[in-house]
Amino acid sequence: MVSVNNDLIYAIAALVCAILLSYALTPLVRVLAFKIKAIDVPKDDRRMHKKPTPLIGGLAIFTAFAVTCLFFCDYSKELFVILGGGLLMVLVGIFDDIFSMNAWVKLFCQLAVAALTALGGIKIDRIFIGGRYLDLGAWSIPVTIFWIAALTNATNIIDGLDGLSCGVSTISSISVLFVIIIQGGSFSSALLTLILIGACLGFLPSNRNPAKIFMGDTGALFLGYTLSVIAVQGMFKLHTVISVIVPLIIFALPLADTLFAIVRRLLAGKSPFSADRGHLHHRLIDMGFTQKESVKILYTICGILGLVAIFMCNNIFDKYNVLKSVIIAVIALAFFFTYIVIFKNPSSRWHTGLLGEKPKEEPQKTEKEDKAE
Repeated sequence: MVSVNNDLIYAIAALVCAILLSYALTPLVRVLAFKIKAIDVPKDDRRMHKKPTPLIGGLAIFTAFAVTCLFFCDYSKELFVILGGGLLMVLVGIFDDIFSMNAWVKLFCQLAVAALTALGGIKIDRIFIGGRYLDLGAWSIPVTIFWIAALTNATNIIDGLDGLSCGVSTISSISVLFVIIIQGGSFSSALLTLILIGACLGFLPSNRNPAKIFMGDTGALFLGYTLSVIAVQGMFKLHTVISVIVPLIIFALPLADTLFAIVRRLLAGKSPFSADRGHLHHRLIDMGFTQKESVKILYTICGILGLVAIFMCNNIFDKYNVLKSVIIAVIALAFFFTYIVIFKNPSSRWHTGLLGEKPKEEPQKTEKEDKAE
């Protein structure tokens, strides 16, 4: 007789429910977007799509996530703090998708939601770094606010191509889920993460190239916020030893893109919130990759980083194996970039410069570009 763990069946049911809800709600949200004129019109060279495309697709992701959580999760203060904070982020995102909020006002709203979350009990009390625990004490709330705001903005900024931010969030969520399971985290944290994965998977078919709908700031802010608080609950609060480096590696792609964007703009004498065409996905497009190829490349990088983070779980790998894992990951990334830049992409500038071939013109398909942060 086949014996299956009840928790596994319950988790799979929650995953399927989130996928189906998100998939079914997306066309309805698309109709709503047209009615309320939440439309992204391509008006500069940063935007990759060629025709007006509806926004607020994140409303389908949030609704699927919230409804599934209310059906499958145990009611707790933490759950309602997460859902309440997510709802506030969604409202901010919808307003921005329709009226284009001032960047400083949007940041203030994000900080306010982050502060309410930290005051609600979801905060980073201590971190494991340098071989020992560091109790944050009074700094726990400011550090938590900074973490939530940073990851929320990073997820928003990387939302520049069809399916990019949603796909990266899905891959990062899967990495978080494995870390929680491997490190013996709570079932509630794992279930929340699995439901978020399902909500993203249900939306992706309508968001991949060519996108029928963009998730907009509505989805990007919600996903960034939810990922950040799940990381706090599922990784920073683990009773087992886990380095602060692990979550930073999992979310390294969007965080690094955001950091480089801020430094780049400040060095140019511009506001850190000024929009430009210098993000990672822009660089890949300028090298000659198609938009689908660029998304796949960034997916792969995110996946490799997730594997490195999983390998660094201390209760499975000792420090020598962790070091070997990092070295292997660096070598893998080096070979990966060499392959895609020199051999896989015949129209890249480097490749054509080496071999003297004429770049091929490739049609650009509709894509979602990031709004002004």
